[in-house]
Amino acid sequence: MVDDLVNDARDRMAKSVEATRAEFQTVRTGRANPQLLDRIVVDYYGSPTPLNQLAGVQTPDPRSLVISPYDASALAEIERAIQESDLGLTPSNDGKIIRLSIPQLTEERRKELVKVVRQIAEDGRVAVRNVRRDAIADIQSLAAEVGADELHRAEEKVQKLTDDHVGQIDAALKQREADIMEV
Repeated sequence: MVDDLVNDARDRMAKSVEATRAEFQTVRTGRANPQLLDRIVVDYYGSPTPLNQLAGVQTPDPRSLVISPYDASALAEIERAIQESDLGLTPSNDGKIIRLSIPQLTEERRKELVKVVRQIAEDGRVAVRNVRRDAIADIQSLAAEVGADELHRAEEKVQKLTDDHVGQIDAALKQREADIMEV
């Protein structure tokens, strides 16, 4: 029973780490990356729809993205959503596709993006700690059924899992910061 709770906590912490890594991919570096547009939500016929469900995104070269909408009538809405996003990119529309040129990042913009990435990492750490809190509460609710030694060992396992997963987030953060600051 206690092992099941620890394994559940491990799985949930791993999911938090993966979600944090995926969120890191949406932050712009100097290179074009289709995941940059994963956070873009387009108002498509009155319903908010993720851009990747409305269009294909390709990277023809390291400094540009090409967005090919599946429905040509969504072109204007996609363009508006990109302009209103916090990416700082200006789309150019030729009537069939949208081109995004990824300009070189300034030092100031790189520092802003590092702050954004650090906030994402902190959110990931908080998610892992919330899993730890829930797991320890669940383990302590079993106090009447299992011994104090087993409870203590389980809490130590959960804490070790927490430390490992926070370490993974920190390593991913360090890598992403290096990618952003790379000129």
